[in-house]
Amino acid sequence: MKKKNIAILGSTGSIGTQALDVVRAFPEMLEVTVLTASSNADLLIAQALEFRPAAVLILHAEGYQKVKHALGHLDIVVLCGEDALQEVVQRPEIDLVLNAIVGSAGLRPTVAAIKQGKDIALANKETLVVAGQLIMDLVKQHNVAMLPVDSEHSAIFQCLLGEEQQAIEKIYLTASGGPFRGKDRAFLTGVTKQQALKHPNWVMGAKITIDSASLMNKGLEVIEAKWLFDLSVEQIDVIVHPQSIIHSIVQFRDGSMKAQMGLPDMKLPIQNALTYPQREANEFERFNFLNYPTFTFEQPDVQTFRNLQLAYDALRDGGDRACVLNAANEIAVAAFLEDKISFIGMSDLIEATLCQQKKIDEPSLEDLLAVDQQSRIVARDLIDKIQIK
Repeated sequence: MKKKNIAILGSTGSIGTQALDVVRAFPEMLEVTVLTASSNADLLIAQALEFRPAAVLILHAEGYQKVKHALGHLDIVVLCGEDALQEVVQRPEIDLVLNAIVGSAGLRPTVAAIKQGKDIALANKETLVVAGQLIMDLVKQHNVAMLPVDSEHSAIFQCLLGEEQQAIEKIYLTASGGPFRGKDRAFLTGVTKQQALKHPNWVMGAKITIDSASLMNKGLEVIEAKWLFDLSVEQIDVIVHPQSIIHSIVQFRDGSMKAQMGLPDMKLPIQNALTYPQREANEFERFNFLNYPTFTFEQPDVQTFRNLQLAYDALRDGGDRACVLNAANEIAVAAFLEDKISFIGMSDLIEATLCQQKKIDEPSLEDLLAVDQQSRIVARDLIDKIQIK
């Protein structure tokens, strides 16, 4: 197998740091060409000193001089800013771009990379939530691979290898249920960010952990799955599986089912995406059935955890609705983490923002970028003006 040159966008975050663990395990297969970070200059410097990429980028200008000074003695290009982020993913030596940026900020560099013929390992689900149809059209136009990194979508991808698209009857995305599984609305009214950040099974960044607690993460995954696997809304179901061993299931038209299973470790789907189409041996902990004598399944409570229903509704409504949903959610999560709104107030804010924004039925990429920004303004104003709590 030819050694892959990879760019890791968001290398200092949870997915990015675990991706570098995978690179360490397969130095003969994977070469780091580009590393980017939002603001963590110290960790970016340490990563660059270890992996010696051709280029590094820090998004926020505050850390640029620090990174440039620390790496000045090396033959590493140091860049800064959003425009440079879109340019750096186009470097000719890059084979694969792992997009682990948090939020809709991952959209523009994904588009730029696809247009230059780069394969994409996608951990940034918001790219497809905001602009799924446009992105998948570009993927087909430029004949690139879109390799899912989310554990659920990686599971579906693996289950579908060797299968025909028309044979799919339904997919089941599994959800752990998060830290508040089984709790009612009265309980959720008083939960704190410290409680919400304690996921029972997965170790993730703050934003995705809050999304998991509110079930918005599963809603975004439903939207992502629709575009990744070319499915109708009715073909995508969510089922709560607290053990997080079955990562997702495909049901075929003959009634048979395939499930992908494993311990909840994000390095597994990351490795699958980075080394695809090969399946390489590793030293990760192995699953033992005797440690999990029982698997259980439940229906998600969409009355209490309204974000999942809001996501389904946005997908059915089409147009720019998922873009508005995502932007409002990013503002809602940030506000919750800053103690400006309550846990259940996040759903209220998202719904209110959707009501305020006039629908665009067939948005262009430029429309969606504008809707994203406008929705954030609306959501922030709603917090201040009507005191959503």
